[in-house]
Amino acid sequence: MSSFESLGANRKFNGCGSLPISSDHDDNDGVIEIEATRSALSESEKLMHPLSVVPSQRGRRSSRNSLGASLPIPRVGRRPQIHPPSMKPAQPSFNILAAKAQDLAQEKVKAAKNIAFIFDIDGVLVHGDRVIPQGQKTLEILNGQNELGLRIPHIFLTNGSGKPEAERCEQLSRILKSPISTKQFIQSHTPMSALAEYYNTVLVVGGEGYRCREVAELYGFKDVVVPNDIVAWDESIAPYRTFGTWERASARPRDFNKTNIQAILVFSDSRDYATDFQIIMDLLQSENGRLGTKAKDPISQRIPIYFSHGDLLCPTEHKYPRTSQGTFRLAFEAIYKAITGVELERTIYGKPERATYTFADECLSSWMEEIHSEKVLPEHVYMIGDNPQSDIVGGNLYGWNTCLVKTGVHQGNENDKENPASMGVFENVLHAVVAVMRMELGDDFKFEFTMGNRGLAEE
Repeated sequence: MSSFESLGANRKFNGCGSLPISSDHDDNDGVIEIEATRSALSESEKLMHPLSVVPSQRGRRSSRNSLGASLPIPRVGRRPQIHPPSMKPAQPSFNILAAKAQDLAQEKVKAAKNIAFIFDIDGVLVHGDRVIPQGQKTLEILNGQNELGLRIPHIFLTNGSGKPEAERCEQLSRILKSPISTKQFIQSHTPMSALAEYYNTVLVVGGEGYRCREVAELYGFKDVVVPNDIVAWDESIAPYRTFGTWERASARPRDFNKTNIQAILVFSDSRDYATDFQIIMDLLQSENGRLGTKAKDPISQRIPIYFSHGDLLCPTEHKYPRTSQGTFRLAFEAIYKAITGVELERTIYGKPERATYTFADECLSSWMEEIHSEKVLPEHVYMIGDNPQSDIVGGNLYGWNTCLVKTGVHQGNENDKENPASMGVFENVLHAVVAVMRMELGDDFKFEFTMGNRGLAEE
């Protein structure tokens, strides 16, 4: 039994079959389908007191396994071409000296290329827009400021969301003072770009303003609707909402009585729970995703809903972690169950979902080709995160080594009892990376690279 099968057997998070996402789309060469490791059913019931259900609702047939059996992810070679942020090229003298150092230490170079780091971002490298100092130093080391002058493979895997990947990479590059390419960066909704091959008209929920529409259009979705478009069409649909002038001017209203929305994609945290809850509920009970209608059997005709991740908490600039998209989902699941009497079927991407880790493997091997001209997957992969319930459990189950840091969601000295990190708990990301590299490359490995009179010493 594999570790993921074991997870399913022990926690009932196993997938609900191996059905393809849609029989209407056979030409999906740009997509890989991964069986879901979570149940397609909601998780709210076990957290709540039993909800009353009227007899007529009890008589409804069980909801079908609509599209929760598989999570499509894009093949890396077919990902949308997003220009990476501008990067200052390495100085020629640095390259020459680094090449000489590598010639003298071929065994260490081979070992260094066979390890890779996967970083969560928020709570590990940054707090919002504020850098964690050890994060900046860590990236300097991995980008060549080490005794070999060698770039150590690393990518970024975050449940953060809401902005185009290129913009987020530019922002992080500026904060961390290290170049970060879109080719080594995965947000929670990045793998959801594969869904553009299956759906034409979609409702995209969450994020600031209209940014998530921009993201979805970059992914190739042809007709993207956001909640503000619907409110601009009919303000009575959200009776507790004050619709501003700027929001109205930026919306794209149409006659949604004549529009079939094929799927709901929650890309990022909701900025207006009441409005988003109401619109999603209306769509899930509608006749094939057409607002203003009520389906005779809203269970069998329900359109699919996807969430980009399931984190309950997210570290920010605030002293304590803030609630995140997972709490929005749990609240909506409870509302849906209370109104319909049945569990909500939904699909969740992001960590710790296996599809996200499979996509990370694709990106990591592609990044190896980018920096070392070898499209191979390093054997020793280390996930460094701050959230035991996403970063650590997902990494453990995928077979990666895991390091838990105390600068984000997890802040205690003890390892998490339910999802312990295999490498233990570290004060910060630099301590974790130094410990791993000394274990893999030897205690004599130096975290500095001297070029002329300039020395960068380990702190």
